Amino acid sequence: MHPFRTAVEARDLDAMVDLLTEDVIFRSPVVFKPYQGRAAVAPILGAVLEVFEDFRYTREIGAADAADHALVFQAAIGGREVEGCDFLHADETGSITELTVMVRPLSAVVALAEAMSARLTSDASS
Repeated sequence: MHPFRTAVEARDLDAMVDLLTEDVIFRSPVVFKPYQGRAAVAPILGAVLEVFEDFRYTREIGAADAADHALVFQAAIGGREVEGCDFLHADETGSITELTVMVRPLSAVVALAEAMSARLTSDASS
């Protein structure tokens, strides 16, 4: 099992962030421009832990020693079913250099965008 999957399933934000390189690139399913750096990605991952309901990985694709992995998941947002995939690329030390998230269907993407916007906006104003 990939260490990122283990951290997410444990809902351990610190462990998730520790697996990222300092200059990690995060591609969101709802924002065109990628986020770069641990400091930018950490609050997003924290909000995701709060926004997704009944989150579970259903499949993991990639050999244990491979640089690339795909973690397929299912969840809900406000009762709307979500299917998605976390695509991970790691460097030679195993640290994640790129994290790309894909989500479907479109109604779930819209619900995710609204929930994340509300969460991150309220965090920024606190």
